[in-house]
Amino acid sequence: MAGGILRPPLLFDGYVRHFDLVVIGTGSGNSIVDERFADWDVAIVEKGVFGGTCLNVGCIPTKMFVHTADVAATPAGAARLGVDEELHGVRWPEIRDRIFGRIDPIAAGGRRWRVEGNANVTVYEGQARFVGPKTLTVSIPGASTGETITADRFVIAAGSRPIVPDVAGIEEVGFLTNEDVMRLEELPERMIVLGSGFVATEFAHVFSSFGVDVTLVARSGVLLRAEDDDVAARFTEIASKKWDVRLNSKAVRVERVDGTVRLHLETPRGAEVVEGDVLLAAVGRIPNADLLDVEATGVTVHRDGRIVVDDQQRTAVDGIWALGDVSSDYQLKHVANHEARIVQHNLLHPDAPVDADHRFVPHGVFSSPQIGSVGLTERDARERGLRYVTATQDYADIAYGWAMEDTTGFAKLVADPATGQLLGAHIIGPQAPTLIQLVIQAMSFGLDVRSMARGQYWIHPAMPELLENALLKLKLD
Repeated sequence: MAGGILRPPLLFDGYVRHFDLVVIGTGSGNSIVDERFADWDVAIVEKGVFGGTCLNVGCIPTKMFVHTADVAATPAGAARLGVDEELHGVRWPEIRDRIFGRIDPIAAGGRRWRVEGNANVTVYEGQARFVGPKTLTVSIPGASTGETITADRFVIAAGSRPIVPDVAGIEEVGFLTNEDVMRLEELPERMIVLGSGFVATEFAHVFSSFGVDVTLVARSGVLLRAEDDDVAARFTEIASKKWDVRLNSKAVRVERVDGTVRLHLETPRGAEVVEGDVLLAAVGRIPNADLLDVEATGVTVHRDGRIVVDDQQRTAVDGIWALGDVSSDYQLKHVANHEARIVQHNLLHPDAPVDADHRFVPHGVFSSPQIGSVGLTERDARERGLRYVTATQDYADIAYGWAMEDTTGFAKLVADPATGQLLGAHIIGPQAPTLIQLVIQAMSFGLDVRSMARGQYWIHPAMPELLENALLKLKLD
């Protein structure tokens, strides 16, 4: 047989096919099955589009939009450098189609490769649900009943989905999420963004840079509240000058009046109403474990819906692993990829398993300004009762910061004064997610502050001097 098998909607009552391995989800889970599994009988189950969240509706297309937005936003800051620039407009259909003209063929190619290129892989396209111990039923569109399969081993990599906010009338009025906002037919004049995390702030940056009037509604008193307090405060200050930011605001009801979306808020200032043409809900994501009925196979979940796994990504059931958003504390693609490699190794080498390494998990926020972070915030260190020191370095006080005329960005380091080990680092400003990699490497390989600062050359006058100067400011024992 030249290729794999795509199960058609032709089912046989009572027929149960058994596999060596079933992988549920084609995001990071799709990378597990390579040539080393050639003698395994494998099934891959996907309910949506091949490639998962990151490829189709997450990291990759959003950053393609972000880069375009950064270009669109350049004229607004050019005057302070003595350059007169104007933005004459953006061609939204061209922006959108350039991005998905690249993304969609990759997703289709990934599906085609699995269906046609792997003789030992059977692809099931439909919603999967466990109906018993290591027993899965896949509801295939167009079929009246589901097909049941079993396996010795399962990998649950089913990802997550956007949370539907608890706001009266939201289902009737209609709302957008990250899964459809990037494919709008045309740009709205006004957009309400409900949320204050990285998804909300990244899309606020994108659409405001394209000329959309953005109102951002946050329940908390600060945007990006999971960041270091100083970083979150600075970001909120900057964002409030660009967008209509409503802090400490609870959305209670939404309605559409004469085509206008009207979102009713409860705030310390009293009742308020904000208006827009569209409503983007970006209040978080929920693991897809509930859609799979994982309890039916004995898999346990946390109170927040995440599947419980150990350091080797094993669930409570022998022979069932989970990875990525469906089980992880971190809804991050680089974490899911790492966990997929751990599961892959442990499937192939059951007598020599390895543990996942979640010691220093970094993240980036690609809004404006950008943020890069790894390790403990000062708040974390204080709450844990740790002895620590901090140091802050402004972009404005390094030579390349002068070149950019950046007056708001900074790096903040948190370190153990006794050992000189970095506990955390937090950067807000240009290329922050790139700069933070220097700290990730130092923390991951145990490089202390003194060795990092003085044990290597730092190119002058490049941006990494931001970190060099911050390291030299730390007051160690």
